[in-house]
Amino acid sequence: MNLNKIYGDLLLNIGFEDNEIQQNWNILEKAYSNKSRHYHNLTHLKEMIASFEIYRDRLHNPNEILFSIFYHDFVYSASKKDNELKSAEFALSILSEKHHLNKQLVFDAICATQQHAHNTNEDINWLIDFDLKILAKDWEEYKIYFEQIRKEYRIYPDFLYKPGRAKALKHFLKYEFIFQTNVFRNLYEEKARQNIEKEISYLESKK
Repeated sequence: MNLNKIYGDLLLNIGFEDNEIQQNWNILEKAYSNKSRHYHNLTHLKEMIASFEIYRDRLHNPNEILFSIFYHDFVYSASKKDNELKSAEFALSILSEKHHLNKQLVFDAICATQQHAHNTNEDINWLIDFDLKILAKDWEEYKIYFEQIRKEYRIYPDFLYKPGRAKALKHFLKYEFIFQTNVFRNLYEEKARQNIEKEISYLESKK
């Protein structure tokens, strides 16, 4: 998958000039390639876009959702709680009146990836599901994922990280559903819950 081309085609389609596109791509690529990013990187974007391509026809506003995918983790610091808001603000900062995009939808979509709660906008629910699909991977791949997350939070010692991570995971299990679309619920809900419960057990057994 050529992320640069997908990004370039999208920006061209919504009214960016060629020179602006390359400049914006360089900034985006640098952000997601930061050495502190072990999971929230370009590979994560590729996985989300692979899902997006499968379900693109289900979306009412595919350009807005694709743009939101590219920018949803643009700002990412394990010690901060406003990453999604800052990412949304940055995404809007590169858009102007000449760009054919629903800016409010982009802002709302990116912010929604913080809580991953059900949204009244179905397009945003698809975005949330694309973001969380990792939770339903086979255990060995899921294990790589949570080890990558641990590396991103390496500034925190185990006695802080483990209960914090377990609390976040239990929060997911309290939801009636982890996934927001019927398609993803039918495909992935059961596996995601199994993985989360297994990781919680793993965290709590390693105290």
